Amino acid sequence: MIDTVPIRFIDETISVVFKKPPGREKKPPCPDAFEWQGESYEIAVCLSEWIDFSRRGRMVHNMRDNHLKSAIKQGSWGVGRFFFRVKVKQGQIFDLYYDRSVKNVNDRKGHWYLLAERRNAGNK
Repeated sequence: MIDTVPIRFIDETISVVFKKPPGREKKPPCPDAFEWQGESYEIAVCLSEWIDFSRRGRMVHNMRDNHLKSAIKQGSWGVGRFFFRVKVKQGQIFDLYYDRSVKNVNDRKGHWYLLAERRNAGNK
């Protein structure tokens, strides 16, 4: 794994592109490209990926303890984030994530976000 440090925090919504649509919409793999602020970024390589099934906001207190242990490991409906550290063809390194939380009854699909731009730890 490449050791990186953050350059800037972004946390803005993005649209993503998959050459082959994911088999499961709420458990996506790393996308092939993304669009942010009118520019397209083709992903050259996924450097790392991780999942966080922590419950946030109003979801923190709506589950019994015995079910919560399982949900933290496996996730539950509408809870969780899938993170990807990627290097794009232009050379930049970004962290992006898919937040599968439900916003409202008409917005159940989840959203993609560009979290931060990073650089190699050895570069100044």
